[in-house]
Amino acid sequence: MANETLESLPPPLEANADQPPLFDGTTRLYTSYACPFAQRVWITRNYMGLQDEIKLVPLNLQNRPAWYKEKVYPVNKVPSLEHNGKITGESLDLIKYVDSNFEGPSLVPNDPDKKRTLEELFSYADKFMGMLYASFKGDPEKEAGAAFNYLEDALKKYDDGPFLPGRDFSLADIAYIPFVERFQIFLSEVFKYDIIAGRPKLAAWIEELNKIDAYKQTKTVDPKQLVEYYKERFMAQK
Repeated sequence: MANETLESLPPPLEANADQPPLFDGTTRLYTSYACPFAQRVWITRNYMGLQDEIKLVPLNLQNRPAWYKEKVYPVNKVPSLEHNGKITGESLDLIKYVDSNFEGPSLVPNDPDKKRTLEELFSYADKFMGMLYASFKGDPEKEAGAAFNYLEDALKKYDDGPFLPGRDFSLADIAYIPFVERFQIFLSEVFKYDIIAGRPKLAAWIEELNKIDAYKQTKTVDPKQLVEYYKERFMAQK
């Protein structure tokens, strides 16, 4: 894994920034350093050692360039990947795409049962996030607790390692950790709810992930800014 050296990150592009050349043979990941969906693809890129193959093009989402929607990705969201003459979006699709189409250590388990578990975890990801966001306006301990109990149970399924699923770091870990990272901060700061209390597997999982350079280098969230943003976005109507 070519991820031990700390990468020098380019500054986010503002509305007045020039558009990079499109389809000139360079593979570009259009991203936002603060976006958990984009973080999934960023972690995948780093872990596979693709820092030279996939160039980061960060955008300021609050002041994004008009050319991104008009000429690059009409959906106007991040992440998106420019590769082989086309633009692809949707973070879960993209992490599978990067794993399948680039050289580097595989992030999909070989074991058929673990592959099925990985797909189950992928399928649950949106529900997991929905439960967590809803909990901010309800009963976090009950509603968020059910979501984290699901992860705790998933981490108990295999006894050969601390990851999802089991021994080796995988796309399932990447799918969940950007959101767990943020929810852990927010639930602790705002509700004094400790997500790892009574969940030893979850605690060990977070500890192990924090040792992985490919993930650590993507942890750019400012806790104070996150709390204020989530309060404004998800709790303003309470």
